[in-house]
Amino acid sequence: MMLHIPSVLSKQQVAHFRQAMAAASWVDGKVTAGAQSAQVKHNQQLPDNSPVAAELGNMVLDALAQSQLFISAALPLKTFPPMFNRYDAGETFGLHVDNAIRAVRGTAHRIRTDLSATLFLVEPEDYDGGELIVEDTYGSHSAKLPAGDMVLYPSTSLHQVRPVTRGVRLASFFWVQSMVRDDGERQMLFELDRTIQQLAAAHGLTDAAVVRLTGIYHNLLRRWADA
Repeated sequence: MMLHIPSVLSKQQVAHFRQAMAAASWVDGKVTAGAQSAQVKHNQQLPDNSPVAAELGNMVLDALAQSQLFISAALPLKTFPPMFNRYDAGETFGLHVDNAIRAVRGTAHRIRTDLSATLFLVEPEDYDGGELIVEDTYGSHSAKLPAGDMVLYPSTSLHQVRPVTRGVRLASFFWVQSMVRDDGERQMLFELDRTIQQLAAAHGLTDAAVVRLTGIYHNLLRRWADA
């Protein structure tokens, strides 16, 4: 499942992010790449110990906590501290797959990367190229979203960022360990939750069918989730 989550950040928040990032120091993106990914990664990142990255990352986490669509789709157990990258003209990230386990630098914590997220911070008309391409069993899917919008997709997917040919692409990226490891099970729960919300809006939360489906949702969650 590749999911577009709109308006994670407001336009005012995006403007604050852009201002803070413009004054920050950047490093080679290879510093957090694995041996294979480092061969095809050509971009820049805010350092892990950057105060700017810490401030903005906390703002992203606060915004995600308010996003019912993100919570319903991801069923997050742990979220990796958001990171930030920059692609100038000519920079790209070739086809790769994300590491299965990510260690949180400076701590003993690790997360299993079930879901990958890219939060776009530049309007699509302000740069050429830079599309996120995600490949799955149904083919290739492209994402280049408005600033403040996010795309969520399985970390098992091969993906790449096309070369930027004009302007600058800025984004936040991070990973989520879901309470439900299996992507198929997680997607079924998401579709069931959306159906319940639609029925509740039409018939009310106490409608008998809504109550029964809610019970089925939570019983499946008990069966499949680690908490």
